[in-house]
Amino acid sequence: MKLRIYYEDTDIGGVVYYANYLKFCERARSNIFFEKGLSPHQEKEFFVVKKVEADYIKSATFGDILEVTTKLVSKKNVSLEVYHEIFREKELIFTAKIKLAYLKNYKPSKIPKEISEIFNIL
Repeated sequence: MKLRIYYEDTDIGGVVYYANYLKFCERARSNIFFEKGLSPHQEKEFFVVKKVEADYIKSATFGDILEVTTKLVSKKNVSLEVYHEIFREKELIFTAKIKLAYLKNYKPSKIPKEISEIFNIL
């Protein structure tokens, strides 16, 4: 998924605020659902972030165009782990390994088949 860095994404120096990289990863995961005509959030069923390992390699700045990639690392009954990379042109600037848990009625639940299959293509 490609995105442009706007002023609102940056700090006073025009550098992307560190937490926004995680938002960019979240957008990329949501976009996977949207491309399939689905929503990442059903009534009382959704993924929550359980763990994040992030590596900030270089800074993005105002006006940059970034590409966020998503790859499936592992999938279990109630959780999955994805690996995100963010590039500026072909330069890797950020990576994150994110563990997601699936909740139904706010309790861990088996990931439904139709949702699980979305992640088979990553």
